[in-house]
Amino acid sequence: MTAHAPDVLVVGAGTAGSYAAATAAAAGLDVVVVDRKSESEAGHVACGDALKGAGAFPEAIPKSRIEPAFTNSGVDHGRFEIPSEETVLDIPVPGELAVIDRHDFGRRIIAAAEEAGARFHYDTVVHDVRQADDGRVLGVDAVRHDDPTTYDAEVTIDAAGALSILQDCADLSETTFDTNVQFSQFCSAYREIVEVPDPVEWDDALVFKPTERAAGYLWYFPRTETTINAGLGFQMTEEPMELVEDLKRDLRTRPEFRGAEVVDKLGAALPTRRPYDSAVAPGFVAAGDAAGHVNPTTGGGIAGAAYAGCYAAEEAVRAVGEGDTSEANLWRYNRRVMEKFGARYAGLDVYNVLSTAVEVDDLMGLLAALPGEKIAEALYGEASFGLALKTRVALRSLEYWETFWTSTARSASRTGWSTTTTATPDGRRRSGDGRPPATTSWTACTTPSERTRSTRRRYGCRSRPAARTARSGSTPSSAPAPPRSPGGEPQPRRRRGQPATPGQPSRRRDRRTPRQRPTGRTAPR
Repeated sequence: MTAHAPDVLVVGAGTAGSYAAATAAAAGLDVVVVDRKSESEAGHVACGDALKGAGAFPEAIPKSRIEPAFTNSGVDHGRFEIPSEETVLDIPVPGELAVIDRHDFGRRIIAAAEEAGARFHYDTVVHDVRQADDGRVLGVDAVRHDDPTTYDAEVTIDAAGALSILQDCADLSETTFDTNVQFSQFCSAYREIVEVPDPVEWDDALVFKPTERAAGYLWYFPRTETTINAGLGFQMTEEPMELVEDLKRDLRTRPEFRGAEVVDKLGAALPTRRPYDSAVAPGFVAAGDAAGHVNPTTGGGIAGAAYAGCYAAEEAVRAVGEGDTSEANLWRYNRRVMEKFGARYAGLDVYNVLSTAVEVDDLMGLLAALPGEKIAEALYGEASFGLALKTRVALRSLEYWETFWTSTARSASRTGWSTTTTATPDGRRRSGDGRPPATTSWTACTTPSERTRSTRRRYGCRSRPAARTARSGSTPSSAPAPPRSPGGEPQPRRRRGQPATPGQPSRRRDRRTPRQRPTGRTAPR
């Protein structure tokens, strides 16, 4: 048994984890990063490789360190192919855009974090979260090179990616940490790195195309003129191999891919929902994919994860310095994320409600009615439609109005959105409770105490016993009274992950395959 006690523990050596480690280490804290991958595989992540330019990243890691990984900085627009409408939308992208070598990028940000003073522990598999009697996260239990290892830290930063094991193991039911997460809000992504014999004509564009049989899309992103990231994203409820075959079929029909060679394959899960309403708990902060910090319409999240990692580390540094790692003292992290990108991502989540509510052909027809530059503004900023443009788009999309309204209302009722009262990322309803009226901006609460009651009501959180055994093995001095049923008779205690009442879903992640899971159940984490 080996024990480590850093000031800050980071789980996951991806973008959020590496930027968090670099930030905290540069501030003088003792930082350890644990990752299940080997040193040679660390940084090798499945993604589309497209992102904003180096200028879109925080200063925690110098731009000069990451720029060599930007293999194609000449991309200036998106190309959206809509076969059902025989339409190709050219969507200009405001600002700098690039395609990267993701493995090289990952290795570079890890090296920068190491130079700042962070220590990386590879081949380390986390299997449980350590918590105190009051629920504060103390660290994790792990196995490193077959050696049981404990990590105790003042603050633990969860950068372990989508469906994080830390959130699976930790009991966060008495905090405001977002547990309103559904399995349908995650998607699977698969990509191949393809070498083609001749330069493609569209090396200045990101190419998108809807899949034939589900709510998903294909992409073709040029790393170079002859190296293409070809992939697809789709809902996890779909049959993956059928959709992979859609990608392979499309590759076979494109003349530019004749004689191509696949040099790498990789898949992953990622969130396609609004960012978590709250991603903090006592001694605990989640960042990147682990907190839903992904553009829900495109799946892109590298720059957002970098900023979230920096913000998480900066708030951890401040909290450790003040000797107060409570949820309230870490709460400012939520506000900073929402102000930087979370509010915009939350608005874009409405598109996901629409995309899962209507047929793909109807959705593509509606998109074809919109000017490309306005789609770009909606994706990357705020769109402003003049009266003439509103009228023209309304007339062109008239046939889709009824489909949009009825299908979206039905889908919204399943996904937690409401067509009459909408919930802000602070967990409050915008009408019917005396709160301020609805506005077009999304804001975060000032303190977690403002959300506690509404969070328990909205998420159905179970109450934590008055005292409990810490994950580290300590025993409370006096046991709390056993819980009682509404009739007053004592009830047996349940183990962590066991349903509170018959029929209530467990908080533990459902280990069945997506095809076996009941439709519409809340996603265990």
